[in-house]
Amino acid sequence: MYSLSDFDFELPQELIAQMPLAERSASRLLHVAPDKMIDRAFADIVDLLNPGDLLVFNDTRVLKARFFGIKETGGKVEVLVERVIDSRHVHAQIRASKSPVPGMKIRLADAFDVIVGERAGEFYELQFPDDVFELIEAHGRLPLPPYIEHAADAYDETRYQTVYAKTPGAVAAPTAGLHFDQALLDVLKAKGVQFAYVTLHVGAGTFQPVRNENLAEHNMHSEWYTISQETVDAVRATQAAGHNIVAVGTTSMRALESASQSGSLQAGSADTRLFITPGYTFKTVTRLITNFHLPKSTLLMLVSAFAGYDAIRAAYQHAISQRYRFFSYGDAMFLTRMPPC
Repeated sequence: MYSLSDFDFELPQELIAQMPLAERSASRLLHVAPDKMIDRAFADIVDLLNPGDLLVFNDTRVLKARFFGIKETGGKVEVLVERVIDSRHVHAQIRASKSPVPGMKIRLADAFDVIVGERAGEFYELQFPDDVFELIEAHGRLPLPPYIEHAADAYDETRYQTVYAKTPGAVAAPTAGLHFDQALLDVLKAKGVQFAYVTLHVGAGTFQPVRNENLAEHNMHSEWYTISQETVDAVRATQAAGHNIVAVGTTSMRALESASQSGSLQAGSADTRLFITPGYTFKTVTRLITNFHLPKSTLLMLVSAFAGYDAIRAAYQHAISQRYRFFSYGDAMFLTRMPPC
């Protein structure tokens, strides 16, 4: 049994990547094999995948979800849209000196007013005056992760999206996908690697550390996902042929495993609170491409469950010693699923 302190580590501040590299696929790739670690370039992913393997990407698109505004009482607020409920309503975090009350108006970006509704746990429901997606795109700011110290600019608006981003709704990027450019995708396709897509709208909770030493007491954040029948069919065909299901990122992994709780992957849409820790039995994914994750995070626990606690501990120590770049704009790992005990 593992506890929270087992997933802590010391990371030199200078290894937290503040900017992306000039080329997406120029990142480094730590290949964590069952018996060794190999330092590679990310473009080497072509050599690690075989014809018939299935790459599963998360096609969510990051919203310009951050707003600064003023309450009708004059107080300043910061709003972070967490989830779009429908065309006029969202759930959002609100930072203010005093909590807003239902019915209060907030002026956002000096452009439009929203009306505060009821609390929804840690979030507030906000009513927008017009189409949510249009107003967010026109007036919002890209919400970079809290460990990136500069304000988002036009360069971030391009580089903090995957090249295949399609379905708007996330407040954080599925960062393993940031390493793929169109040229690399074309090379993989020419080799015979297959592609499939899921959508999981990444929430701000992905950055929150676990705070309970007893992991069983952690209240996992909720995220919405959808998986098409086309993707299910592609997964089943790949499995039947004996090839690998390769999740591009922990968000793709979480969607696939959440939809596999019956024992096999099922199409559909749902909220997931799946919390994967060592001891979990993986049902669909056999390989994982992922970035390096925060100490005490649910994602560090997930990769430890997938590749083995000792293997991940050693990989992170190696990555620090070899000066890999960490977190959203950082380098990546290629992991193989640990055999069931």
